[in-house]
Amino acid sequence: MNRFLCIFMFALLFSVAAASRADDPKKAGEKTAGPTKEQIKDLEKMLTGAKLVGQFTVTGKEGPLSKDAYEIISARKVEEGDLWLITAKYGKTDSQYPIPLEIKWAGDTPIITLTKITIPGLGTFSSRVVLYEGRYAGTWQHDKVGGHLFGTIEKAEPKKDESKDDEKK
Repeated sequence: MNRFLCIFMFALLFSVAAASRADDPKKAGEKTAGPTKEQIKDLEKMLTGAKLVGQFTVTGKEGPLSKDAYEIISARKVEEGDLWLITAKYGKTDSQYPIPLEIKWAGDTPIITLTKITIPGLGTFSSRVVLYEGRYAGTWQHDKVGGHLFGTIEKAEPKKDESKDDEKK
């Protein structure tokens, strides 16, 4: 009889716990509200004209960290879903690349998600990058090579207008 009572009590507690989770969308796995309009506006402002300056590692390669920089020309949320259009320059090239990618949110923290996106002439890329309080960190994959990346988010220095410099001479 005692064994039956223990099993009954356990089943009762389990069913109460399961019912309380079902009432809570976060616990039941239901989709919660996305970012606010203010969060989207703040992220667009932070990323547009920004420069991500930092370092990266290559998995399986030892040695000093490599320096890296990405210049974001513009960042704009597309109307529906988590899709954003980021126009960026990478490395020493002046070429600009419009990259459609998803930005997911973990509470108040945006996470750039790029999954097997091919950029003509550069290769195929995947990454997960967390942006928080002027810093970024994450993982990256470029074709068969990958690793970690981290650094700071700075405002890019405005380009000097050479014609104005020539007038001053």
